[in-house]
Amino acid sequence: MIRLLLVDDQSLICQGLKAMLSLEDDLEVVGIAHNGEQALAEIEALCPDVVLMDVRMPVMDGRETTRIICQQYPQVKVLVLSTFDDSQYIADAIRAGAKGYLLKDMPSEELAQAIRAVYQGYAQLGPGLLEKFAETVAASEAVAKTELPTMPHLTPREQEVLQLIGLGHTNRDIAQSLYISEGTVKTHVTHLFNRLNLRNRAQLAIYANTVCGVAETTH
Repeated sequence: MIRLLLVDDQSLICQGLKAMLSLEDDLEVVGIAHNGEQALAEIEALCPDVVLMDVRMPVMDGRETTRIICQQYPQVKVLVLSTFDDSQYIADAIRAGAKGYLLKDMPSEELAQAIRAVYQGYAQLGPGLLEKFAETVAASEAVAKTELPTMPHLTPREQEVLQLIGLGHTNRDIAQSLYISEGTVKTHVTHLFNRLNLRNRAQLAIYANTVCGVAETTH
């Protein structure tokens, strides 16, 4: 059973999400919070597995709350669920440590699948959000230089793994493509986190598509 905490300042949104997600046999909504401070208190008391996080809230917004959760409760996965597809919100959430960013108008069955994927450690970005963010960053060289880390030396294998992550491949996919074990892939991913000073797979995917130009090099 995946334990969920819903964080949104609109009660109707929370109640609707709770009713919808409660229909899933493997999902359980264990708590609701209406701002970041409440969310932190609920995490301490309820120990959820996944937090569905709104972005714009009073008292403490979703971006700051996400940063604190990922620092203090690394075992808790944060999935941002917002009405805003602004590239800056997406970037801030991913850099804060969120495992994904989705829009509230997505179908309920897709949201449930995304929650399961995040719980298992996979990054999730709504349709078009990665491209939107990548295009925005690429449009300004100054932003690319200041917002993203410079490219350190990577081994040829690490570059291959990074490229495949940028294309959305899972560890299993990468292992099959490169004829190596999943354990070896995980080791390479860990090295990439350390070398690039990034926190999660979503950041690796964005890095691969913006700094390394994966989308361009694969056409």
